[in-house]
Amino acid sequence: MVQTSPDYPARIERVRSRLVDIDGNGNHCDGFLITDILNVRYLTGFTGSSGYLLVTDRDAVILSDGRYDVQLARQCPSMTKAIRPPTQKITELAVEVIADLKLKTVAVEAADLTLAAMSELSTESPDTTWLESSGVVELFRQIKDEYEIGLIRSAADIAQRSLTKTLAGLNEQTTERQFALDLENAMRMDSADGVSFDIIAGFGETGGLPHYRPADRALANHQTVLIDWGACVSGYASDITRTFHRDGASDRFRSAYEAVLEANLAAIDAIRPGASCASIDAVARDVLRKHGLADAFLHSLGHGIGLFIHEGPRLAEISTETLQPGMVVTVEPGVYFAGDFGIRIEDDVLVTPDGAEVMTSLPKGLDDCRLML
Repeated sequence: MVQTSPDYPARIERVRSRLVDIDGNGNHCDGFLITDILNVRYLTGFTGSSGYLLVTDRDAVILSDGRYDVQLARQCPSMTKAIRPPTQKITELAVEVIADLKLKTVAVEAADLTLAAMSELSTESPDTTWLESSGVVELFRQIKDEYEIGLIRSAADIAQRSLTKTLAGLNEQTTERQFALDLENAMRMDSADGVSFDIIAGFGETGGLPHYRPADRALANHQTVLIDWGACVSGYASDITRTFHRDGASDRFRSAYEAVLEANLAAIDAIRPGASCASIDAVARDVLRKHGLADAFLHSLGHGIGLFIHEGPRLAEISTETLQPGMVVTVEPGVYFAGDFGIRIEDDVLVTPDGAEVMTSLPKGLDDCRLML
């Protein structure tokens, strides 16, 4: 049977199972206060911008404010809710709920909760023992279920259709900024919630800046075009990069492009359950080293995607993670030459029980990516 909606109770149960060892050091807690809004969304379906979730061995209480009363009733109809008035901070509400539930030891998300908020919690509830935890929900989020995979697939399909449409309107007068705006509009018109991150559009030498922001620079005589973009569908992201060229592109560009493509294909071919993330990065890096381009590869190979554009696992030299079925990762080798050009080829890849499925299908051969204006 096709999964048509998330199983939020099952997700909360998985978190609940961690209360006996919330920090990986054997420390038990009575409650886990989840403050990262994307983790709250993952566990409940609540899409508001302000909310906490308190999970105990028997309860799950979502905390928010009156702006989201109706929204919470619709999105989380069966959940216990605690709504604060405008005169109360959400940390004060959290302390009230913790006291009502008679919790003695509460874990917090150390990577998300600010020092100021932690100070407020500990000051308002001095008898509570507070524990730091890290990555509990994020670890569960790395493994996508069928519903999540479907949303990422839709986000990739929309992004690819929209790029093809936008490229058809590219001309000498098109600026980087206008191209990015046209691409975003195309994705929204094709039912995307919006972009999954600020679009990167670099013409010529600005493609050599890995995280460049588009400017009012016309295509004019530039010979290369690097586009890094993605759509967002029901909160889930796609993340794709293609690099295009014109007939005047240099031999240096062409040989570097073939090397990056070889690295992309080799890394994808190495993806399978049980493979270390560091080893996948090494496959791509070794290909570029063979071509004398290792020093021009300025970042890690890839990362997980989902509710956030950069989430675990990381395909990086320093990664200690292992690939598992259900993970969706980017594979994005690139080389960058300041003042000249940059090349990046990025695909979204699902780890399957037997290997990998490439979820992005835009052609990426050198001839496929030749611009005809």
